[in-house]
Formats: sequence, C-alpha cells, structure tokens
Amino acid sequence: MRAYERLLNYVVIHTTSDEASSTVPSTKRQFDLANKLKDEMISLGIEDASVDSNCYVTGHIPASKGCESAPSIGFISHLDTSSDSSGENVHPIIHENYDGGDVELGNGLTLRAELFPHLKTLKGRTLITTDGTTLLGADDKAGIAEIMTMVEELTKNDIPHGRICIAFTPDEEIGHGAALLDLEKFGADFAYTVDGGAENEIEYENFNAAKAVFKIRGISVHPGDAKDKMVNAALIACEISSMLPSAETPAHTEGREGFFHLTDISGDVEKAEIAYIVRDHNPAFFEAREQTLLNIEKRINEKYGEGTVSLTLTEEYRNMIEKIRPHMHIVETAKRCILAQGVSPLEVPVRGGTDGARLSYRGLPCPNLGTGSYAFHGPFEHITAEGMDIATAVLCSIVKEYSKNNIRTKNASER
Repeated sequence: MRAYERLLNYVVIHTTSDEASSTVPSTKRQFDLANKLKDEMISLGIEDASVDSNCYVTGHIPASKGCESAPSIGFISHLDTSSDSSGENVHPIIHENYDGGDVELGNGLTLRAELFPHLKTLKGRTLITTDGTTLLGADDKAGIAEIMTMVEELTKNDIPHGRICIAFTPDEEIGHGAALLDLEKFGADFAYTVDGGAENEIEYENFNAAKAVFKIRGISVHPGDAKDKMVNAALIACEISSMLPSAETPAHTEGREGFFHLTDISGDVEKAEIAYIVRDHNPAFFEAREQTLLNIEKRINEKYGEGTVSLTLTEEYRNMIEKIRPHMHIVETAKRCILAQGVSPLEVPVRGGTDGARLSYRGLPCPNLGTGSYAFHGPFEHITAEGMDIATAVLCSIVKEYSKNNIRTKNASER
C-alpha cells in the first residue's frame, strides 16, 4: 500500500485536540485513530504494539540478524489535528495529473498558484486537497502514513535494519505531545519526528517560545463624572499593543526573524486581558523580547498606579539546535538520504515548535523531517502522492544507512 492510500484512510477519522481540555488526551476521539494504528501495526508484525491510557501508541521492530549493534532509531508523528479549522467530516479530493494551476476547492475557496507559488513544481503529480470545508489532516497523518508504509517496506522487502522504535503521540497541536512519552519504554538512541513540510525538508532549529498574558484592572466610573477618576482597562490594552513594534509580527517576518503575536484581546472598562505569543530563534533576542514586555508592565503601572497591570510570562519551549548540535550525524545522515532520492535537502528553521524540540530537551535528540505537505491548519492544506513516496523512501534510506554502518554512535552508546 502506498503512503497516500493510508493517508486517505486516516484523515476521515476526527482527531482534533482541544486546548481548553484538562484531560489527557485532550479529546477521547484521538483513541479512535490510536487503536486503529495499533491493530495495523500488529498486522504488520509489530508484536508489542500498544496504546497506553494517555493515548500514546508505541511499538518496536527488533533488529534484523547481523544488525544488532546498529543504533535504535525512533520515528514519531502525532495523532491530533489543529483546532484552527474543522477536522470533522473530512472529504479529501484527488486531482490526478495536476496541471500546476489554480484548484477550485468548493465552499467558495480556490487554491491559488499566485498565493502558493510552489504549486507549479507539483505539476504532473497526484494532488490531494480538501473540499474547502475542513482542513485535510496531513499534519500529521501524512507522517503517520509514511512511517507505517516504511514499516511495511522494511518487512516486505526484508531490508536489513537496526531496532526501530515507533511512537504516535496525542495533543501535539496544543503543545503536550512529547510530555508523557515514556522514553525508557520507547528506547531510541535518537529519533526523527516526521511532521514537516516539503518532502526534502529537514528542520533542526525552532523558535524559543513564550506565552505572555497582561491582565488589566481598570476603574469604572459613570462617564459623566469620569474626569481624573476613570481608568479604562480596554484602552490600556490598546495602549500596550501600541507600545510593541508594529513591524515585528508574523505578517511582517520570515525565516529566523522573531515576533510578538497578538492572539487574543478582550475586556471592558473595568477589566481587560491581552495575550501574545513571543518567538525568536536567537536566545539573546528572545530574552530581550521578554524584557520588553516586563518593561511595558513597569511603565503602565508607573503611569496608572501599581497593580493596574500584571504580566504572566510562561516559557513554552526552547530552540532544539542546542541539543542537536552535539549529534549532527542525525542531520547529516538525513541530508544524504534526501539527496539519494534525487532532491536537494532543504534546511529550514521552524517558525514554531515541534515535539522534537521538547524531546530533544528531554534527552532524545530529535530533528524533524518533511512529509510532503503544505498550508497546514486550514482548508488550503494539500499534499501529493509522489511527495509522500519520496518522504517514505527517505525514512527507509535512513534505516538502511545506519544498519549498513552497523556502528553505534557515541550518543547511542551513552544511553
């Protein structure tokens, strides 16, 4: 079975996570896909495939004869889809021999080559899109499909391999996917998340990230008698926003450039709240951004009175490159294996976070590989069957490369 055929089976299963939930997983529906995958893994010969009470799917393929001393390699993807767009009742549309131009999705939406210039490079492929009413769910069911197809390829073609460790995690989209993965049970020396964009991408840098919430306390007085008495919390929220650089937002930055992103603003005269996510690849610049927010809190309280504003800064994750750098063989191997598929490796800084960043800081070096998908989290999401084939071949090539060397890396021997 080709990877895209698996994808079509997986995307119709509703697995959207819920940031407001206090349960693990955040939505029980993620178990629907988890249990399906466990059964499929068993059918492919993974005897210890299991789903734990937190909805983590794990399984292992023992090393083939003669490869017992090769490193144990992990492959990880996530079960959930983003809540930014509906993930229920997904109807994928297949466009055979795509012409490289605009695609009418339905629901009044058009996938435009002008907005997505990479589309012209997909000409002649089998393009898979949404019907315009939901996201597709290739983030990250494409990664799951490619890992499962890799497993089938390894067993069907009797490809030599070291020990393979597989995990499918819940709640990655709400930042919890790596939190409860039992790394001792998982048993990998290093791993790859398969959760990126184009099939030739490899990502081992990501933003340093924090969430910032200003809570504002105003003084509500009848507007007819408000002079020198009223403190309007909603206006202070607007003032805080104006104190941040207008050009340093996601809409005006790219690559490794950081930003302040206003995610929510609410309130009235008496109380208000304004929330940001703060991002920067450079750790010194990131800390400077946090200090900027603290300075704003100080200045507002000096102007309107102590206690008018309280700022809560919550650090979310750090740039994984600090943990990947000592183990660059993982990246270099992936680059060689991408090149072996006839495409040039594309090293891309992640403008966000990944399970790989969190896992790297937990002691499991874990860069991210592309799946062949584009335009995540919305109705313009799309992927090609051929891109998924290449991504699957990269995974198989990585396994073969390490089994061919059959030598544990320094990192592997230390674990």
